[in-house]
Amino acid sequence: MSYHGAVKVGGPPDVRELAHLIVTKVAVGPYDNNAYLLRCRATDEQLLIDAAADAPTLLETVGDTLATVVTTHRHHDHWAALAEVVAATGARTAAGRIDAEAIDVPTELLLDDGDVLRVGQVELTVRKLVGHTPGAIVLVYDDPQGHPHVFTGDCLFPGGVGNTWKDPEAFASLFRDVNEKIFDVLPDEAWVYPGHGNDTTLGAERPHLGEWRERGW
Repeated sequence: MSYHGAVKVGGPPDVRELAHLIVTKVAVGPYDNNAYLLRCRATDEQLLIDAAADAPTLLETVGDTLATVVTTHRHHDHWAALAEVVAATGARTAAGRIDAEAIDVPTELLLDDGDVLRVGQVELTVRKLVGHTPGAIVLVYDDPQGHPHVFTGDCLFPGGVGNTWKDPEAFASLFRDVNEKIFDVLPDEAWVYPGHGNDTTLGAERPHLGEWRERGW
């Protein structure tokens, strides 16, 4: 079956097989968080995006080895299982430089905008988006044999940007960053993997950017 990205807590993961990378999406925890396991096909090295909750499910998904756990932002629901996953696997921790200070588990690799993070032979570009939190990051995989894949945490969802709690300055910042660093540089085919809920594409969301700006959320 083809990948659809619709997963439920307690249900099976969904797996997407790309030419160089395998993406496994699983839903965990009371807030229906998405966690994404990326595996390089050439080396079998693995990277987990957001050890959000339910460490046993995450560890079952990971299997034998895990090189890195990336936390997309400081909110606890995205790293509640981080300590347990790291203790079981010995994986290094990575997060955006500014948000790392608010994550209880020490961050070994501090990430800045434009950094390149590798999982085996696959390169992921780090983009910092300010607004949902001060130092949230997204990861962009520009598939050389396909379209880009964007792991957005809580910065971009189907239907809008992440929550900025009715703070006009925070919304303006996040909306600007999402436009300049995602929509302005990536094609409609780019696939979006958010921190909660179903996936989307930039093409599906792009026609609504004006609506988002007008409503302010």
